[in-house]
Amino acid sequence: MPRPSADDRLRRLLAVVPWVVAAEGPTVEEVCARFDLREDELLAELDTVFLCGVHPFTPDALIDVDIEGGRVWIRYADYFSRPLRLTPEEGLQLVAAGAALLAVPGADPEGPLARGLTKLAAVLGVEVADALDVELGTVSPALLDTLRAAADERRSVEIDYYAYGRDARTRRVVDPEAVYAADGEWYLSAWCHVAEAPRRFRVDRIRSTQVLDRAEGDGDGAARQRRREAVSRTVFDPSPEDPRVVLELEPQARWVVEQYPVEDVEELGGGRLRVRLVAGERAWLERLLLRLGRWGKAVEGADGVGSTAAGRVLARYVGG
Repeated sequence: MPRPSADDRLRRLLAVVPWVVAAEGPTVEEVCARFDLREDELLAELDTVFLCGVHPFTPDALIDVDIEGGRVWIRYADYFSRPLRLTPEEGLQLVAAGAALLAVPGADPEGPLARGLTKLAAVLGVEVADALDVELGTVSPALLDTLRAAADERRSVEIDYYAYGRDARTRRVVDPEAVYAADGEWYLSAWCHVAEAPRRFRVDRIRSTQVLDRAEGDGDGAARQRRREAVSRTVFDPSPEDPRVVLELEPQARWVVEQYPVEDVEELGGGRLRVRLVAGERAWLERLLLRLGRWGKAVEGADGVGSTAAGRVLARYVGG
């Protein structure tokens, strides 16, 4: 039997935890039977739950797991008892993620997660069953199949693409090389004929595709081979020419280090950080600084980007 991937283990664990919490001390045998696990597999998964929590990772901020007398208890950290304030987009993403968890074998379709998702979906005006189709980032199997087939057949594809970093839509011809998943997203690595360089595209940001009649690329086979070898399967490859920015982050903004590749991290004390990261596109940096708000500031390399973006947003509100 193949070993489950990290993504599969995470989805399974996210289904196990709320079910055990709701069951209030089920036996180890019950949990194993429900989620088709061996006892050693369950214990290994529960060992990782001990490490889950939030900053500053003190005992009151970690999930507690007790195994005694052949029974299992999981108690959430105090943090999880605090009410959350979600934007509509965050709420929709939460419903979509929860709907995916309910599809895991053993998940309780009438348990606390299902009931909570139903209530949240009602507030948002959507159906839980439809959330996976409307949530941003969802990729259709047909699109993945089209791109994979083009890569296998060495066909060029014209794509209508939304470039998040520049906040612009473009049409371009690409030579697909690989379709792969990384960090929870689908990516297309391809040679871009507009940039005349290898590029990486988030598949969920491709609005439409048209497979072209001609085979990929122009020129001789050696040139096509060089282009294919230049294509990367990583998520982000900064170049030395890309601009850098230095940010000072409050403890509430330490998530930046986990979410984005940073080149340098310095502890400033009190949970504060100074980080240096690549900021290749102005629109991307504007979004990041607006998200950080008062919890982060640019001290080098931003040239007033944050205040300029904030001024545009404020002007829209005043104008409205």
